[in-house]
Parts: sequence; C-alpha cells; structure tokens
Amino acid sequence: MSIITVGRSAVRRPEFPVAGKPIISVRGAEVSFGERTILAGIDLDIRCGEVLAIVGPNGAGKSTLVNVITADVELGAGKVFIDDEVEYSWSTRELAMRRAVLLQDIGMAFPFTVLEVVEMGRSPWAGMRESQHDDLIVAGSMSRTETVQFAARKFTSLSGGEKARVALARVLAQATPALLLDEPTAPMDIRHQELVLQQARGYASTGGAVVIIVHNLDLAGAYADRIAMISDGSIIADGPPAEVLTADRISDVYDYPVSIVADPNTGAPLVVPVRVGRKED
Repeated sequence: MSIITVGRSAVRRPEFPVAGKPIISVRGAEVSFGERTILAGIDLDIRCGEVLAIVGPNGAGKSTLVNVITADVELGAGKVFIDDEVEYSWSTRELAMRRAVLLQDIGMAFPFTVLEVVEMGRSPWAGMRESQHDDLIVAGSMSRTETVQFAARKFTSLSGGEKARVALARVLAQATPALLLDEPTAPMDIRHQELVLQQARGYASTGGAVVIIVHNLDLAGAYADRIAMISDGSIIADGPPAEVLTADRISDVYDYPVSIVADPNTGAPLVVPVRVGRKED
C-alpha cells in the first residue's frame, strides 16, 4: 500500500485489485430498528473481478446491507472490513478511493450540469497523479453510459432514467476498486438496463468488484458471477446463478410460484412467474 502526502495529510492509496481477493468483507452484521430485526448476522465477501448481485423481496434488508457497508447505517453488532482493515480506520477520502456508491436516491437540488455531476466523481483524486487523467476518465464514463449528449444540460431537467445513467457515469468516473450499485436499473428501459449490467461485467473484467442490488432476477442470472439472496435479514443462498435461482427457492422466498427455463441463447436461468392465462372466447 503506497502512502502519499496531500497538503498536511497522509493518504493511503489503494492497491491494484487482485482477482478473487475480497476487497470488502462483512462479518456478523446485525441491524435493528426498534423491535424489528433488519439484518440478522450477515457474513459476506465482495471479491475483486466479480459481479455480485444481491436479490430478495421488498423489505428483505438489501439496501440496509449496502448502507452498512457505506457506514450510513449503524451496526448493532458485527464489523465491515475494507482492504483487510476495519472500515472506521480509513479516512472519508480513503474510503472514497476504494468504493464508489450509487444509492437509490439520486436527487440533486442544485442545478449542476451533467458534466459537472460526472466530474464530481473525480474529487477523491484531486491533487494526486491520477487527476492528470480526469478529463479522459470523465469522457470515457459518459461515453459508456450514453450521456455525452446531456453534458451541457442541467441534471434537474433530466428524466428518471437519464439521471440514473448520469449517476452511474459519476461512480464509474470515481475509478475505485469496488462499485456498490443500489437498484440502478429501476427507472430504466430495457436497453439501458442491459447496458448497466454490461458495464458492470466490463468493470469486473478489469479486476474491479461490483455489487448490484437488482429486482430483475433475469438480469442477475444473466450477468452476475454470484448471487446472494436475502430473506428476512439473512442470506439464505450465496453462489452461482444456476444454484441460487431455483424454482422452489424463489417461490418460497417471494411467496409466488415460478418456473425456471434456460435462456435459449446463453443458457442462463430465466424466471417465469406462473400465471393464469386469459380465456379465449
């Protein structure tokens, strides 16, 4: 780990990610709100070179888990480790150099332009040698998310799906070893949902670790290396998509019957809800 001095502060720069190595580890994470248990002793490793999809029904604890990793929710018990050190041992800037976070709420009250919003992703690297590439990295992030055409527009003028793509461009521009994406595809059309997961795969292929909370189980099955399924605050399955996405497990966890078929092009599992068809006259 290299240590550099910026101003009067020593900043520990992250090491280059090593495929298969956990960059973030959650151990025994417990969270309760009043009498309600949200997370019940979660253990999870987030590894470099891997896309990890976190799935589960509404209220299962998915977003709370991400908020635990970002220290936005206080743990009742357990710890989060980043780069093998407990999370609170890192400064805010050092954390921002190690993981970029895209939360569900991407509202922004001030009328920044889209370009300015994406440039904010480079702020952890100000004053470091990495900053000499800011313009190139920002341009590449906007190109990959198809937001170049919005560069001069005010962020507040965009549609929900457009804002989500700009927010993704910002976290890509941050260029951290780990990406944490909380339901980034929710407001998007089918094309841009696929684009987001393709970007996640590309990021992992360069050695980065990607965590994505997604409701669309087909997207998780198609693009994730691992799926962690959460139910009632506990991880009930963690493994390759074909092992986690079984008809019995999904039907039980989501309380709705489904069947699983193979994608005709890739063989990835597709989740088909059991429906009663319309009666023909």
